[in-house]
Amino acid sequence: MDGVPDDRVYSSQHVWLKMQDAGTAMMGITEFAQSELGDIVFVEPPDLNHEYRADEACAVVESVKTASEVYMPVDGKVIEINEDLLDSPEMMNELPYEKGWLCKIELLGDTSIDSLLDASQYEDHISL
Repeated sequence: MDGVPDDRVYSSQHVWLKMQDAGTAMMGITEFAQSELGDIVFVEPPDLNHEYRADEACAVVESVKTASEVYMPVDGKVIEINEDLLDSPEMMNELPYEKGWLCKIELLGDTSIDSLLDASQYEDHISL
């Protein structure tokens, strides 16, 4: 593993958020999550324009080993999905922090990212 990028925040369910501006963020699964899943062969993205609550299942990632739900780390509305994953789900394995992003969300209401983990806290979490 190349380390955990410090320009984003993380959930304990292995989802990252990279803030784009005050109210929107890019979202994906972590390097740790994709390495645990194995070769990803299918991605069922979240529904565009749907509002999800924190900890609600919003997407499914299938690998050769298993299928795993992805949980929304905060209250958010999906404003864009990464269409490239539909044809090339392996991008989640190859570049989980770059081209392998899952969707972009708009944070809802007074949603805060303060409860999420920074890079150092997430590294501690996955080393347990």
